[in-house]
Amino acid sequence: MEGRERGTMDYGLIGIVSVMILFGLIVLLSASSPNAYKQFGDSYYFLKHQIIFGLIPGIAGLIAFSRIPYTFWKQHAWNLLLVSIGLLLLVFIPGFSAGFGTSHSWVTIGGFFSIQPSEIAKLTFLFYLAGWLSTRDERGVRDVNTGLIPFLSVLGIIAILMILQPDTGSMTILAAMSLMVYFVAGAPVAYIGGLMAAGLAGISLLIAITPYRAARFTTFLHPELDPKGIGYHINQALLALGSGGIFGFGYGHSRQKFQYLPEVAGDSIFAVIGEEMGFVVAVLVVGMFLLLLWRLIEIAKRAPDKFSKYIVVGVAAWIVVQAFENIGSMVALMPITGVPLPFISYGGTSLAMLMCAVGVVLNISKHTK
Repeated sequence: MEGRERGTMDYGLIGIVSVMILFGLIVLLSASSPNAYKQFGDSYYFLKHQIIFGLIPGIAGLIAFSRIPYTFWKQHAWNLLLVSIGLLLLVFIPGFSAGFGTSHSWVTIGGFFSIQPSEIAKLTFLFYLAGWLSTRDERGVRDVNTGLIPFLSVLGIIAILMILQPDTGSMTILAAMSLMVYFVAGAPVAYIGGLMAAGLAGISLLIAITPYRAARFTTFLHPELDPKGIGYHINQALLALGSGGIFGFGYGHSRQKFQYLPEVAGDSIFAVIGEEMGFVVAVLVVGMFLLLLWRLIEIAKRAPDKFSKYIVVGVAAWIVVQAFENIGSMVALMPITGVPLPFISYGGTSLAMLMCAVGVVLNISKHTK
């Protein structure tokens, strides 16, 4: 792959992503079938929904974005910032907003299907951020007035809109992605450390003033306190992972998916992987994300310019941080935030936008040095 000619896509990246998506569909079929049959009388409902509203649009997006010159997104960076803000505002407009649990992070279209604007905003905001940073030299990035304050102001607007939904999980991913791109662009370590400390302080404040967040955090620290109440989710996830052992019960033989484990096709799908396929396959899943990270880093190292480099770094941070959030919450290393496992969990908007992001990276890979 190192010596490929200009104009050839990175087929290694295509192969890794294809394997992950195929594996995700296979796992989704098993994990979602009991719930799908109970709710809709169709064991394949969630699988078909994922294919129709996630995979097919994702393939179309991947092909289209891989053919659109990546410089197009730089030319429209400001417009894409407005798109990001507009999408996040849609969830507050009656008639469009659709709620799920305590969150109102979805928008219904024609009453037929829904999308999650925060997933789209991750990519559109990344385009804006990469375009803005690529117009500044290192001195401009490091300067407080031309670098830190504008960066913090724009990120703050996006973060506040996500918090109000509330969608703390997506906000954390977008903030981490933005900080990584800002750091690679030349921001001092002191800036990054200070922003991370401020972010942790802000999250601590949100936990303190919001009862359900405080309950989640307490459960994260002491999952044994309320195993039949707020601690039910994490306890069932740990039970699924622990009972799977080294090699699991076998594909399709999960017990927790039968109405015991909440969000079994979405946030909790990694627990089903561990229960059915065991520790070995669970580790291989983590390994696949590390392999994908390595491939993206290689493309970023050979990117033709700053803008394309920042895009690839942002996509890598997006995928890896989201995977870490999801897997970490299932093994009790982090509070449960409700984010899907990239390429694997149920969620059409998430899968489609990740594939679009991969399409942009594939276009960049055709121009690598």
